[in-house]
Amino acid sequence: MPHIIIDYSANLENSVDMPALCDLLRRTGIETGVFPMAGIRVRAIRADHVSIADGNPHHGYIDISIRLRGGRTFEAKKAATEKLFAAAKSFLDPVIATRPVALSMEMRDIDPELSPKLNTIRDHLKDG
Repeated sequence: MPHIIIDYSANLENSVDMPALCDLLRRTGIETGVFPMAGIRVRAIRADHVSIADGNPHHGYIDISIRLRGGRTFEAKKAATEKLFAAAKSFLDPVIATRPVALSMEMRDIDPELSPKLNTIRDHLKDG
């Protein structure tokens, strides 16, 4: 854990380098010290059918959802959210300057007792 999920409107496909944004959020998440490297997963999901605000097809959105296993302090989660949001905003500033974009983020806990896990990735990492 965590899962970082970028949900975005398809009309941003040619304006935003989604693989680079995914990698930026992965690296930033690790840098916070809140998320273990072996557990972090980032993905972007394009929404092909959207209707935003007044219906103008030029409006776009990026919603970043962070799900992580419970047990971290509120302060740690808040600091991580702020750092991740700042990184995303900075990355997207050139696009936001040229077109209407709604950017949002939410972090929420997953109850560890209701979320069984199996992860052998750390067994294959060079640094363990």
